[in-house]
Amino acid sequence: MTTIQVRIDEKTKAKAKKVFRKMGLDISSGVKLYLARVVQDETVPFVVRTVNGYTPEQEREIIRETEYAEKHGKRYSDIDELMRDVFGKK
Repeated sequence: MTTIQVRIDEKTKAKAKKVFRKMGLDISSGVKLYLARVVQDETVPFVVRTVNGYTPEQEREIIRETEYAEKHGKRYSDIDELMRDVFGKK
């Protein structure tokens, strides 16, 4: 057996403790369960997302598309010009 020490803010610890308690687990058992799943799956057992809610791959694609649009996209001098172009109105 070995020991792992993890530093985490009190708020996160309290919320995790509450969730684990509802599952009949203490924090130590919850962490053991998580690590066992990581070993079993050889990856984290959830989709990793950025602060914006996207996967890293999705976010990279959005950034690439935005950079392309900024470089090659059509520009309008005002909203009326945009509306004419989009809707074909005069």
